[in-house]
Amino acid sequence: MTPSNSMQPDDAGVAFIPARPLEAACAHVLESATEGREFCVISPGRPLPQAQPARPGYLQCETSGSTGPAKRIRRSLRSWQACFETDRDLWDITARDRIAVMGPLSNSLTLYGLFAAQHLGATPVVIDTDRPDERLRRLAEAAPTLLYTTPTQLRQLGTGVRGSVGSVRRVLAGGGFLDRAAREAAARLFPKAGLTGFYGAAETSFITLDETGGAEGSVGRPYPGVTLRVRDDAGRDLPAGETGTIWVESPYLFDSYAAGTAPDTRWDNGFLSVGELGWLSESGALFLAGRRSRMFTVADRNVFPEAIESFLLSLPGLTAAAVLPEPDPARGNLPVAFVSGAGLDTGALLAACRQRFGAGAAPRRMVTLDALPALSSGKPDLRALAALLGQGA
Repeated sequence: MTPSNSMQPDDAGVAFIPARPLEAACAHVLESATEGREFCVISPGRPLPQAQPARPGYLQCETSGSTGPAKRIRRSLRSWQACFETDRDLWDITARDRIAVMGPLSNSLTLYGLFAAQHLGATPVVIDTDRPDERLRRLAEAAPTLLYTTPTQLRQLGTGVRGSVGSVRRVLAGGGFLDRAAREAAARLFPKAGLTGFYGAAETSFITLDETGGAEGSVGRPYPGVTLRVRDDAGRDLPAGETGTIWVESPYLFDSYAAGTAPDTRWDNGFLSVGELGWLSESGALFLAGRRSRMFTVADRNVFPEAIESFLLSLPGLTAAAVLPEPDPARGNLPVAFVSGAGLDTGALLAACRQRFGAGAAPRRMVTLDALPALSSGKPDLRALAALLGQGA
């Protein structure tokens, strides 16, 4: 594949690469990495940024932007290469493997899979289409052996799409909790594959691995090379079972933001937090409460929308769910749930939430949509949903 002249800026700066057309984007990315030139893949429809000085041996990738404007993070290629070597040992990856990812190359997980295959001598399979049936067809044609994916992508594939891919021996799913619908979809679509969940962020890369695929409710135990701490607001380590801020130290962490800021992202003596809250069990398993930036209060009680979303997605019929706060003069906020799925009984869903979370934290109303507005990563677009509540972009 021969790169075109669309790569910007000039050779002295960061190579900003449009995510589409896919073949040209892959060629640009691999060429830039081979030359040691810093690059960044830009999401479809976004303008290319202005020229920026480059740092040899680094790359940039975009965050999902589900709760605000997308940021660009900068990390060294070495930080990902350390993950690739660990993946090789964990999954016995060889040159005979075919590593598949789904979604635009601007998504950090898609970019990770492309580089993992290149570094490990395997064959990359990048499938960039939004149609679940077309995704499954292309997967079947490509016959990958490993698949990096997200729970959202698994749920989308599992909704009304027939067929399976017998070549896949391992499904690695991250970017969200592996709920019942995602686990069932993985079992049906990839019947010969083991399912592993992983938790992390674009800034941290892998933090934990869960071989139960989310069945035990945790996101697993530390990925090799990762040290985890849960601390209170004063920086003190908390005992097992107490909720606090999650801090991580590893060789896989990002360097800095190249564009945008995140007030909840903090460093402390080599440890990094992105504002996620949770707790550790006595056995060292990590449980998530939610993002500090998404937490809201109802009558002075902290509510974590991620917990309600995970519960809703465990119920039959739902394909997507998002919970947002709606201002209320008496209680401060009231939770509102946006859902999509087939044949939904919103009254029964609201009652199930009240039974699980209590009348205070449960959604007070439920909005059904044919499909929730989504980002290129497949995650719900929370800013678009907030606009539907009249809260602006």
